[in-house]
Amino acid sequence: MPSPDDQYIPGVCNIGPAEIRQRLVIGWAGLVTTSALWAMFIVLRFAPPWRLVLLFPASLAAIGFLQAASHFCAKFGLRGVINFGPRVGQTDTVDEAEYRRQDRRTALKIVGLSALVGVLVAGAAYCTSR
Repeated sequence: MPSPDDQYIPGVCNIGPAEIRQRLVIGWAGLVTTSALWAMFIVLRFAPPWRLVLLFPASLAAIGFLQAASHFCAKFGLRGVINFGPRVGQTDTVDEAEYRRQDRRTALKIVGLSALVGVLVAGAAYCTSR
């Protein structure tokens, strides 16, 4: 039986190993950036509103890790494409309208959860500065 890493499952899995690795890189980059900025804001005593900037890298980290864990690219889901090939960015179109609808729903969940993580991290950074 094929693993979810190598087959398209509408609303569940739309990327293969190469794309998953790319999402992990994005997640780690966002996490490192979030951590470094937060530390800088503390050490240099930036005004609390500046800490809200953490919304962006924290959301980036969340979307990278969520996509890697779920084997699902939100952007691909919104565009109606998939990629299980060895090269990042080379996509195939999803022809079935119902499959595209399922993919869009999953993509929006991932985007929403990532935004929520960003808001929570930024809120925590803001509140701990007071």
